[in-house]
Amino acid sequence: MRTPEGGPGAPLWATLVATFFGIGHLRPGPGTWCSGTTVVLWWLLGRWIGPGWQPWAAGLLALAAVLAGIPAATQVARASGRKDPPYVVIDEVAGQLITLIAAPITWQSLLLGFILFRAFDIVKPPPVRQLERLPQGVGIVVDDVGAGLYGLAVMQIVLHFGLLPR
Repeated sequence: MRTPEGGPGAPLWATLVATFFGIGHLRPGPGTWCSGTTVVLWWLLGRWIGPGWQPWAAGLLALAAVLAGIPAATQVARASGRKDPPYVVIDEVAGQLITLIAAPITWQSLLLGFILFRAFDIVKPPPVRQLERLPQGVGIVVDDVGAGLYGLAVMQIVLHFGLLPR
């Protein structure tokens, strides 16, 4: 595979994972497209998983996205010559799923989870911004894990105080 500039490209598996099967090429806002797709896929999958298993499933899927995403993002970033190419969106999958851990699968909580994750991913409150400085795929993925943890914390506070229906 070759990059548009003609240099050697990333392996196909890395490109598919890093772009979440091409969603990273949607415009505008590939990260937002990917987060929205993740929410819809989680809603569809969650209907087949019992409520007691949903937090485990979301956590394991997020972990899988991190473990596959770091090497994939590293290879795609190297091939592109960019530190954090905008079409690498597997980090959004991980962060979005982390935000939704232990949230009921209702339209209200999914919408709030989407908004929370996107807000924290865009604003990058400390120390999330500093995590971007980590090398290669680790920095690409781990800052979104941090944004997802912020989203998870706020989501759990909202649910704890009954501000959303369960």
